[in-house]
Amino acid sequence: MTGRVSERSVRASAPEYQGALGSLSVNASLPDVLEEGMRGAREAELSGDLHEAARCRLAVAEACRRLGRTGEADRAWKASYRAARAAGHEGAMAWALWSGGTLARQRGAFRLAYRLLHLAAEAGERGGDVVARGYSLAGLAETGRIQGDYASVARLHEQLLTEARRRGEARHTVWALEGIAQMYRNTGRFDEALALFEEAAETAERAEDRRGWAWALRGIADVLSARDGDVERALTLLSRAEEACREIRLRSALAYNHKMRGNVLYRAGRYGQARELYAQALDEFRGMDEPRGTALSRLGLVKTEARLGATAARTAAELTALRTELERIGLLHARDLVDGAAAELGTDPLPEPTGSEPGTERRALPDTGAEALRAADPEALRSADPEGLRAVDPEAPRSAEREELR
Repeated sequence: MTGRVSERSVRASAPEYQGALGSLSVNASLPDVLEEGMRGAREAELSGDLHEAARCRLAVAEACRRLGRTGEADRAWKASYRAARAAGHEGAMAWALWSGGTLARQRGAFRLAYRLLHLAAEAGERGGDVVARGYSLAGLAETGRIQGDYASVARLHEQLLTEARRRGEARHTVWALEGIAQMYRNTGRFDEALALFEEAAETAERAEDRRGWAWALRGIADVLSARDGDVERALTLLSRAEEACREIRLRSALAYNHKMRGNVLYRAGRYGQARELYAQALDEFRGMDEPRGTALSRLGLVKTEARLGATAARTAAELTALRTELERIGLLHARDLVDGAAAELGTDPLPEPTGSEPGTERRALPDTGAEALRAADPEALRSADPEGLRAVDPEAPRSAEREELR
């Protein structure tokens, strides 16, 4: 990793807040964003301004998604897409598809996420909206990373980081740094992971990006706990990140913060406290219809219950069921996660599902994902003029900082 984000970056912005909502801060309270978006959408629809209606519905979709109101988010991004299509605006269609793909990933519908994000990237290219295209490519990269297929997405993460730095896009730089750091952390390269998480935190703080800063602190806390056993510093960082999550009402990020706090306490042998945090995170994820967070919180609970006296037979049965659930969701590293827990807890080997052979689990992305990633060429981003990213939409904010939303 060489180079830092350009000093042109002063304050982060949220490009999904467009048109009349373009002045909203990236750190705006999500209930406020939702209220403004709903009001703007009603006014635009009454006046017949379909493009503005699409923009406002996009903000509504993203606010609802981050608040965990997934049903409303689903309706809002589809309404945004319909309005953009009726207006004949490819760029607005791209943003709506990006929002839908991001929601699909959050809900664990990975095939749909790949399909929508691929369509979003194509629409962004047709409409000349390089920012929408960049976000869509980043969404594809993040989907593959979350599934655990690092070989397929590592280079794309690096390419997007290079482009974000070249244009001084603080928010997208933070996203890429955190994604690469997470891959390093999950493959045991703790020193490299920590360096990138710390750079992400510094970049986010300079850009006044509370959301990216909170995610970076979570990553730093994880590494300090796993590598050094530094429990108190990790918990302090997570408390600071939690304040930011509550300030902006980042419900999903807050739940992941609670799950990470459970991880830190579990590693420290404080199993009773860890169980409380895992249970809290589980309730939060279930309330948001977020299957990945739900399954990972369940895994933490199974491990703490085993440490607190659950029988080996019960633990093995729960781990076996959880492995099936994780693989159903589409997390490619599910077997490694669960088999690692079974080995740690002395319940391995777990029984194979009926009719399966050991080692036959699917390790490749679904066809939809593999095809979308093969087509994810950032060439259009490299050839774009850094000072003219908003040329397609002269009414939109011209600040250079962008982000990939989680």
